[in-house]
Amino acid sequence: MKNNKDVRVGVGVIIVRNNQILLGERIGSHGANTWATPGGHLEMGECIEACAKREVLEETGLSLDSVKKLGFTNDIFEAEDKHYVTLFVISSSQEGEAQVREPNKCKQWQWFNFNALPQPLFLPLINLLKENPEFNGVF
Repeated sequence: MKNNKDVRVGVGVIIVRNNQILLGERIGSHGANTWATPGGHLEMGECIEACAKREVLEETGLSLDSVKKLGFTNDIFEAEDKHYVTLFVISSSQEGEAQVREPNKCKQWQWFNFNALPQPLFLPLINLLKENPEFNGVF
């Protein structure tokens, strides 16, 4: 891995509704063809909760209820030569259906039962579940 690039900070938003979580099938960027939570880059001066709400609205059209910090992962995408620290938050969104608002980044949004997550998962989500086995099936 080259050392000439900055580590980026990402925010991943686990949205829970009716014992399911919302995942999108990524396209284009790193992690293409994997399933990921909504989220994106933390901007300079932005609080994590505001980033979560902004990214979810931009990507899905959904508004979030209260946002709580969940944990973080250290994610090295070797093939893409990228390094992220991903800050995970958990929230709910009781109204509306997720829409693909960034078709160059996401192919589709679907709700999944905790015990039946699609494969392959996006690296930060894999790392979150690996490092926190108590989250498996119960978010």
